Amino acid sequence: MAGIREIRRRIRSIKSTEKITKAMEMVAASKMRRAQQRVIAARPYAERMRDVLADLAARVGALDEAPHPLLEQRPVNRLAIVLVTGDRGLCGGFNGNMNRRAASFMLEQEVPVSLVTVGRRGRDFMVRYGRDLRAEFSGLGDYPNLIDTLPISRVVIDDYVDGTVDKVYLAYTQFVNTMVQRPTIRQLLPIEPAEAGPNPIEYIYEPSPQAVLSDLLPRFVEMQVYHAILESLASFHSAQMVAMRSATDNARDMIQQLTLTYNKARQEMITKELLEIAGGAEALT
Repeated sequence: MAGIREIRRRIRSIKSTEKITKAMEMVAASKMRRAQQRVIAARPYAERMRDVLADLAARVGALDEAPHPLLEQRPVNRLAIVLVTGDRGLCGGFNGNMNRRAASFMLEQEVPVSLVTVGRRGRDFMVRYGRDLRAEFSGLGDYPNLIDTLPISRVVIDDYVDGTVDKVYLAYTQFVNTMVQRPTIRQLLPIEPAEAGPNPIEYIYEPSPQAVLSDLLPRFVEMQVYHAILESLASFHSAQMVAMRSATDNARDMIQQLTLTYNKARQEMITKELLEIAGGAEALT
């Protein structure tokens, strides 16, 4: 009897867990759709800015002028990584994959590495292993605006311009689709303008290409950081939705197995009681 009560209690507990994971799956799906829309909407702007930057860099380079500080290449004595992870868990391997990818990249470097972390999970991971933390940002929310991420960009721009670091990488999770999120590390500073296309657009710059380039380069860095955070948020919500769906399916499988076990135990108990009743009646005759 105690075994049946225990199984019944476990079934009730797992049903409660199933309701929670199902609700979290639905919330994550809603947030994922909105985050995905923001990522897709930001991509054309980032691509066009990259095209304009390539044209500007080509024009200014043709004038043999000194490069802008954000374009300056120099020997690397120290580098920095902007590591973007989530503030929360319950998202499968999302945070772990990004942290391991960043840690592996750091071990490959021959110079000291400092970190700017965006998200509690990345910060906690790096602090646990004693890494040099330059700054940490968390609590940006599910739908940050560009202005919310400007302090992050300002830290890396200032450190690069004043020579504290000689190269900056951006580590984030690229959103491919609902099932695929790819940990990515790419260079942020110095900026490496893309090559101009075979049929470049003839832009007219006022007051001059040099002035526009000086204003555009910091905006470009800010946009790259903001876009990386949007990609990571879309990836996080996708990973959380998939993880909660898997947890819900597992809970249903466990309920089915426990229900089968409960029915078998109940049937055995009823059979045992019937045999006892039959045996008692036979003993009285």
